[in-house]
Formats: sequence, structure tokens, C-alpha cells
Amino acid sequence: MPAPTVWLSTLGCAKNQVDSEKIIAILSEAGYGWADAPEDADVVMVNTCAFIEEARAESVEAIIEMEDRKRPEARSVVIGCMAQRFGSEVEAALPEVDAVLGIDRYGELVGVIDGLTDWEPIGWRRRPVMDILHATGRPVSELPYAYLKVAEGCDKPCTFCAIPSIRGKQRSRRPVEIREELELLTAAGASEIVLVAQDLAAYGRDIDAPGGLPELLVFLSDVPGLARLRLLYLHPREIRERLLVEMTTNDVVAPYFDLSLQHVSGPLLRRMKRPGNFDKHVALVRRIRELQPDAALRSSFIVGFPGETDAEVDELSDFLVETGLDWAGFFPYSAEPGTPAAAMDDQVPRDITMERLRQLTSIQEEVTESRHAEWLGRVDRVLVDQVEDEVPIGRSYRQAPEIDGVVRLDDGRVGEWVTVEYTGVFGPDMEAVLVPGR
Repeated sequence: MPAPTVWLSTLGCAKNQVDSEKIIAILSEAGYGWADAPEDADVVMVNTCAFIEEARAESVEAIIEMEDRKRPEARSVVIGCMAQRFGSEVEAALPEVDAVLGIDRYGELVGVIDGLTDWEPIGWRRRPVMDILHATGRPVSELPYAYLKVAEGCDKPCTFCAIPSIRGKQRSRRPVEIREELELLTAAGASEIVLVAQDLAAYGRDIDAPGGLPELLVFLSDVPGLARLRLLYLHPREIRERLLVEMTTNDVVAPYFDLSLQHVSGPLLRRMKRPGNFDKHVALVRRIRELQPDAALRSSFIVGFPGETDAEVDELSDFLVETGLDWAGFFPYSAEPGTPAAAMDDQVPRDITMERLRQLTSIQEEVTESRHAEWLGRVDRVLVDQVEDEVPIGRSYRQAPEIDGVVRLDDGRVGEWVTVEYTGVFGPDMEAVLVPGR
């Protein structure tokens, strides 16, 4: 019997993407092959997201699409965050799905798929879930960057968030284990590594890692082949001076600050069980720019949280203009079942939330274009990620993969680091030409 083939679709964040890459490695080790399309697979899998209502809807659509595309005799498996949090509901709503496995059951994944396909695994030894997600190798990516998960779970009590109930408490990986995986990624050709976790800046506290995240950055910075380390998802409560200094003085670490601020209204943030207010957030931005005037700053904000007023939205608008963040994302509040915020009074009507979101997005688009314009005529270093319609596409330290704009170039090959001069601004993107001889 030839080895069964699998197709895996992934939704959600970079952390889910890392999980999928490790699941691919697990199944490959067990002898499974990989299909070129869902229609060719013996098993079709969907790694779902459940962060907000829109993500769950997208996950359900993806499951239904895979059911429509797969062969009648092929089997279907749902995994990931939605399977973890709403497993029984998924089984009841989608009886055509053959198996639903939450994150805490990944150790059973190979056995379940073996049972669905009657496949005899080769040399497989079942391991605990954390070993599977943290120690398994990963397939070689064709991209010159890769995500590296340094911790799982979160201990924060944010009233709007269901992540702790899905992913559990924070569990940091050992520094040596992280470095070993980073070495594998750079050896495979990834010269930019993006460190991710649900609460990245709190890395190491649960394992008493000396120095926490700043010392981890020092420990990783001399890995051969590593040109840039990027950090995503920094909770403001965990941002200390030592981290700011390391991020703005370490030549390998991108001075790119992804600040998870969520709002600027003090009373609203207290209802969220989040730190800060307008003045404290402004002070944090100013301190970063004191240390590195060209630092890139991004943040995400929840719009329409219960009790949010027009005045608080105006306060957030003022913050965007005053601080001039390079990037900002705005997300409509989603009442997640089981979270304290879902039971709060003064739920904001959806139409008002969406109007506020459009207003804030419009303001930020102008701010971003203005920040881009400051770079016209300046020289920068860019990593070429891909070639699209014969146009090389790259990113500087100011652009994180998949969430920010890009730099459109006149020349360059994938994986090259090139020196460029910026010549144009087009919304979230920039144009640049290579500087000869540099």
C-alpha cells in the first residue's frame, strides 16, 4: 500500500503557521506524503483559528470548502484553536468531519490519522504535545524568513481574550532548544527570523531564564547566517528599559516595536485589565524614539469594546496623530464566549463599531503615508522576499512579513540583501531602486 497523502490548510496567526510546519514534520516522519491539492489528498486537514468571531467564521468556511473539494473517499480532520475551544460544537455542526483534535491532543494525531487511513507508521514514537510543538524539526521553506515560536500560552487576565483558555498558561522553551531550531532555520536559508509567542516579552519568567527576553536576544544574535531578528507581540506591562536598549543597540535585532496597546483610554483599559493610558503610551513611544529615532512602531487596537464612548475614540484618534505610529491595525471587538467582557453592560452596536473602525483606519492611512514620505531619498537595507509579476518585492526592518506594506524594487533576487534608495510612496507600500556598488 503506497503512503497516504495529506493536505493541510492553515488559518490564523504566525504561531498557528509554526504549529502547521511542525505537524508536517511529524506526519512526514511517520511516512505520510503530501498532496499538491486537496483534490489529490487521502486526508484533508484544516488548522483553525478561534481568536475572534470573524476568524471562527473563516475557519468554518475553510472546512466546508475542503469538504467540497476533497474526494468522496478522502478523510477530513480539523485541528487547531477552534478544535480546542469548540470541539464538541464543531463535531455537532459538521458531522461530515472525521476527526476533531484540539491542541492538547496533538500527541494523538498520528494514531488518529493511522486509524482513518489504515496506514502503518514507520518508526514513529509518540511524544507529549509540548515535545511535538517545540522539539520537532520543520520542513525547509522557500522563503528567506521564518517564524520561531519561543513560548506557548499566556498568563494575562485580559477580559476580552480567550487565548489562555485555548493555549493554557505560558510555557517558555529553553534557550538552547530555541537556538538549535534557529540554527536549523538559518542553515536552510532563512536569514530573517521572527520570534513569536502569545506573550513574547514575558519570555522566560516561568522557567527562571536569567535575563528573560533581552538575554535570549543576546544568546541568539551570533547564530551563523542570521542577519535579522524581529520581535512580534510585546505586551506593554512587560516592556522594560533593558529590552528597549537591547532592541535599539543590538545590530542583529530589528528596531521594530510591535506594541500590543489595545487602546489609550485609561478607564477602558482598566475594564480590559490592560495597563496604561494616553500619557503612558505616549511616553513609551517617546522613549523608544529617544533611543532610536528611526525605530519602527506598530500597534493593534480594539474598537467598540463595551462602554467605549465617542470621546474615547477621539482620544485614540489624537494618539495616532501625536505619536505617528508607522503601522496600526484596528479590530472590531468580538464578544468571546466565556470571557468577562462578553457579560459586560454597554455593548457597542456593530454599526457604530464599524464606523469608528473606518474613521481610525482612515487617520492611520494618512499617518503611515506621511511616515513613508520621510524616507524618500534615503538609503536602506532590504531583504528580497519574492518576485511578483517580474517585480522583486522586499522588506526593510520597518516591515514585518505579511502584516505591513512592502518595498517594490527595480532589481534583486529572492533571498538577497540589497541596498536601496527610496523613490516613491504608494499607500502602504514604497518603491526603491538598488544603489550600485553597495
